[in-house]
Amino acid sequence: MSRVYNFSAGPAVLPEEVLKQAAEEMLDWHGCGMSVMEMSHRGKEFIGIAAQAEADLRELLRIPENYRVLFLQGGATGQFAAVPMNLLRGKESADYINTGSWSKKAISEAKKYCRVNVAASSEDTNFTTIPPRETWKLDPQAAYVHYTSNETIGGVEFQETPDVGEVPLACDMSSNFLSRPVDVSRYGVIYAGAQKNIGPAGVTVVIVRDDLMGDPLPCTPTLFDYKIQAENDSMYNTPPCYAIYIAGLVFQHVKKLGGVEAVEKTNIEKAKLLYDLIDSSEFYRSPVEKSCRSRMNVPFTLANPDLDETFLKEAKEHGLVQLKGHRSVGGMRASIYNAMPIEGVKALCDFMRDFERRYG
Repeated sequence: MSRVYNFSAGPAVLPEEVLKQAAEEMLDWHGCGMSVMEMSHRGKEFIGIAAQAEADLRELLRIPENYRVLFLQGGATGQFAAVPMNLLRGKESADYINTGSWSKKAISEAKKYCRVNVAASSEDTNFTTIPPRETWKLDPQAAYVHYTSNETIGGVEFQETPDVGEVPLACDMSSNFLSRPVDVSRYGVIYAGAQKNIGPAGVTVVIVRDDLMGDPLPCTPTLFDYKIQAENDSMYNTPPCYAIYIAGLVFQHVKKLGGVEAVEKTNIEKAKLLYDLIDSSEFYRSPVEKSCRSRMNVPFTLANPDLDETFLKEAKEHGLVQLKGHRSVGGMRASIYNAMPIEGVKALCDFMRDFERRYG
């Protein structure tokens, strides 16, 4: 069968060009006679793959020289623990901004290692907004400030980097990494699970400023120690080799498209198509405040929830899959990450218009 338009929130759609290249190189990578899956991570072939992936990512995000790029395991969830373990550095508290499900999980994990000050929360709006910066109650003595730039489930996204003064800023960018330009120099730590915009599940990108490495909590597992991982080029143990390889191909693909700036323009166009349709309809509704709507994850509801299953069934028949909203919020969710072609969003919009015409 032909490929469907996959709106999954993650693991998510990958660029077809990347998948084809990986298929061509599956049995014999660049004439070495073996697959990347079979390579020793200590061999020159894979060391070259990892080095190129880092170089391309540094170029795409203009990462300053005083930052290290780590390819780790454990997902963003692992970083919920690794961030406080590495960044507390003798302090006892950290500030967290609560904007949804993933923020709450990061807060819950951090409470095992320090006193957490929830400096701002949008829970009173059911996480359909982002608290205005002027309402945040930050502690100038906090070890760091943590926020989630895009909430995959609720569909809210920060449109700019918050100013937190001199306190290091830590950010979970899992679901909008590489979707828009970012000034890395304004962050202490950026981390992102790969399975949204970078590649397959299994590798987590961590970008950490040099001066924030070293002096972790005594309970920190060796694999979560940023300094040790940096000193070993993310190869203290066997890394997720194939996931890093695919991520490297994705980085090369983004460069061919014109970089993150070009990708952002397409993402804006895709999101506008879908939100304009929803806003012009009395049949569909977006629960998220317009000023903080996500370009990556678009939740929406139908006027009649009894039609949800029919919508999903007919969408699948039209080659539009993984549109069911997260079990915690219901409704629908279209995840339109970098690799979702604009043709896929147009196909979804056409289907939604036709569905409204027939059932509205």
